[in-house]
This record gives sequence, C-alpha cells and structure tokens, in this order.
Amino acid sequence: MRHVFGVFGCAAALVLLCVSAAMNWQFGFSLGKTEFDSHVFGAASVAADGLKALLPFFIFAAWRQRNWSQAIGGTALWAVCILYALTSAIGFASLNRSDTTGTRTMQAEKYDDLRTQLSRVTEQQKWLEKHRSVEMVEAEIKGAKQHYRWESTKGCTDATLALSREFCEAFHKLEAELAAAKKDETLQKEADAIRTQIGHMSGLAAARIADPQAAMLSALSGIDIGRIELGLTILITLLVELGSSLGLFVSTSPWRMHEHLKRAMVEPAKVVEVMEPIRLELPQLPKDQQLALPRSDIETYFEDRIRQDDGASITALALYDNYCEWCETTGRQPVGLPIFSRQLTDLGVQKAKIAGKIRYIGIRVTGSMQDEDGGDMAAAS
Repeated sequence: MRHVFGVFGCAAALVLLCVSAAMNWQFGFSLGKTEFDSHVFGAASVAADGLKALLPFFIFAAWRQRNWSQAIGGTALWAVCILYALTSAIGFASLNRSDTTGTRTMQAEKYDDLRTQLSRVTEQQKWLEKHRSVEMVEAEIKGAKQHYRWESTKGCTDATLALSREFCEAFHKLEAELAAAKKDETLQKEADAIRTQIGHMSGLAAARIADPQAAMLSALSGIDIGRIELGLTILITLLVELGSSLGLFVSTSPWRMHEHLKRAMVEPAKVVEVMEPIRLELPQLPKDQQLALPRSDIETYFEDRIRQDDGASITALALYDNYCEWCETTGRQPVGLPIFSRQLTDLGVQKAKIAGKIRYIGIRVTGSMQDEDGGDMAAAS
C-alpha cells in the first residue's frame, strides 16, 4: 500500500512542479528585452524550478553523511530558488486574479448600465398614450385622405368651416396616435435588444460581485476584503511552490522508512558503565585430543587475529567485519553473524552492552587491519 501512496504522491507533486515551472517560465520570459533574451530567462527559470525540487534530496544526503559544507551550500541555494519561485508565482497569481476580478467588475458595471437603460426605456413606454398598432392607424389615415374634405381643406391646411375643422382635428389626432405607435415600436425593439444582452451575460456579472470568494470570506471573518484577496494570493502561491519543492521529497519517504536498517550508523563510543575486565582463559585440551579434533574456522581466526587485553573492547559489528576480511584473505567462506557470535561465546569471549552497543570485552584485534590503520581496533565502534 505504501508503494501506491508513494506513486500517487509523486504524481501530484509532478503536477505542481509543472504548474510552478509554467509560472516561472512566464515570469522569466517577461524579463527579456528581445525574444532571445526572453527565452534565455525563461529556460533559466525552469531550470531553477527543477533544481528546487531536487535540492532537498541532495541536502538530506549531505546531512546524513555529515558533509556540513555541502549541506549548508545546498540549503542556501535552495532558499534562493524558493525565493525566486515565490516572487514569480506571486506576480503570476496576483496578475491573473486582478485580471479576473477586473473583468467581473466590468461585466457587473455593464450589467447595471443595461438594467438602468432598460428601466429608462420601459418608463418612456409608460409615458406614451394608449394607441393602436401602427398598421391600424396608418390604414385609418389612408382612409381619411380619401375623404372629400381632405381635398377641400387642401390637406387640412385651409379649414374654414366647422365640419372641416372637426375633420382636420380628428386627422391630426390620428397622426399623433401614429407617432406614439411608432415611438412605442422603436422603444420595444430597444428593450428587447437590451434584454437579449442581459440574458447573454453570465451569472457572476448579474451577481454584481467582482470576487465572490473574497466577499464571502470577508463576510464570515469580518476582515477587509483587500486583505482577504492578498491572503488568497499568498495561499495559492505557497501551495504551488512548497508542493513543487518538497512534494517529491515527502512523497518518496515511504521508500526510505527502512533505509536506516540497511546501513550501520557510526556513532562515537560512549561508555556508560564501567565493568571490571574479565580475564579470558581459553580451554586447553590435551595434545593428543588437539590433534584428533579438527579446528573450526572460528578457532583458527581466533588464534590468528585475536589477543587478550584486559583494558580493550571491540564492537560486535567491527569484529565480524574483521572476521569477514580475514576469510576473504584466506579464501574461506564466512559464517553468519549469529553463528560467529555463538561460537565466540563458546570459546569463552565475554560480551556486554555498552553505550547501546554489543561489545566484546578483554580482547583486541591484530593482523592486517592493525597494520593498515596504524593501531589495533580496540576502540572500534
């Protein structure tokens, strides 16, 4: 199961790394004066982003090997890469957020303007007197022009008789009604066009809120909306940059959880209890029995490499490593550590736990390793 979690974690970290690299590329690309300079800065930004994700592995390896100069140098370089990535990501996030909120603000203002214009048009329609349709009024005017009084009054320009004046008054009312019908028709077309534009606008514009997320958080927390928008920009920046820089290192931790069991940790020897030296007395057999019984490899190694020394001690792992080196030198097959330890105990070698480690007491190692190191391994740890 840890392998599944590790794979999914690495996949998510790589996605964040790609997002961060894209942000850095755009930021670096904007720094160049020419197209070539822009590509150079963009490539450097992407390389810095990749190095940012790999440096935690290098720093951890140097720290584990106690190479403090490389660990400090890697940490300083990683801090510079993180700082550069943060600045580019903050610029990218703030620019996109301002563009988004600006677009929403313009849409909201346009929506308000359209609503105001629609209200004005409908109010003008209410001011118009009641009228029939344009076609009906035009038909009635056409019929009035066929009346003989239209000719006698010269198109209602010379009405002297009372009946003629009544006819012309009715004709002018028809003209006013026609004008109102045409005006109403024009206003209706304008109102329909405005309603169509409002219908095509998004719900965010209709909500009249430039940044609904920041507005909601501001309402819940009581914090100024400007600070909320700044916090959201920093939050998305930290998510991308920390996820891309530490995501791979953290996601691969399931595969390193048992790594400390595969290597021997070297620690300085700290004696926490003082034990009286134990004199080692090896069992002596009669010479005839010594010739009769074949000696084991452990006994041969014991006589060849180990000497008694009351004030000396050696760790079990160091002694076993020396035994393996002796086997390789003499062309023998070494036995396992448990068998080696048991046979040494049978030979009378005493052991005790000192400073958290198993040590053999009262013996020291001689031979080739002594010659190579310039001294015995009594203090090996």
